[in-house]
Amino acid sequence: MVAFDFTGKVVLITGATGALGQAVVRQFHQAGATLALCARDDAALSLMFADLALDPQHLLLGGIDLRQPDDCDRLARAVEERFGRLDALVNTVGGYVAGPPVHETPLDDWELMLAMNLRTAFLVSRAIAPLLIRSGGGAMVHVSGRAGLAGFAGGAGYCAAKAGVIRLTEALSAELKAHGVNVNCVLPGTIDTPANRAARPDADFSRWVAPDALGEVIMFLCSPAARAIHGAAIPVYGLS
Repeated sequence: MVAFDFTGKVVLITGATGALGQAVVRQFHQAGATLALCARDDAALSLMFADLALDPQHLLLGGIDLRQPDDCDRLARAVEERFGRLDALVNTVGGYVAGPPVHETPLDDWELMLAMNLRTAFLVSRAIAPLLIRSGGGAMVHVSGRAGLAGFAGGAGYCAAKAGVIRLTEALSAELKAHGVNVNCVLPGTIDTPANRAARPDADFSRWVAPDALGEVIMFLCSPAARAIHGAAIPVYGLS
């Protein structure tokens, strides 16, 4: 593992109970960060990170649905009230559901993909950006995907949403870099998670990107070493 030092830094990680979120949380914790973690499932968050829940240095916020503006605003207020500042936002929230061709896709399915992947990124960025500005700068990293660069059959909503995250990242970067906020996104290929293994049991898992490897790229983008990188979409495909 690449060595990073986030001692004294406050890092907000959304989607903390997801496969990628869990890995990123542990990596930032090992690097000394003070953590603010959020997830929709309060019980799962408390159970999964029981050690952090008992540590007053960190903040766990369950019941946060980033599709809801009020929840995003509540999240921003809680972080500021607890820590007074924020150094980095790592937004890992998203999801994928395979669908039929566009001409057979129900509107609800299309809107679900936009809500899970793009609406969440917009709303949490809108809520958290002022706190990063007031903190004197920092980093914001979103998770887009390889699908944001090229569409594939049965994935129109997902691909459109992930493409939107790239454009959102670029716009945020243009708006926030003068305030000292670095905004970038990562484009993972297939992430090696239990859910993906179950969905594609015959695949060569060794070619997928490991969550820890993706996490290291995210940590780099939150570190001073990435201070000159603004509005980038970083491919992280593993060997695929």
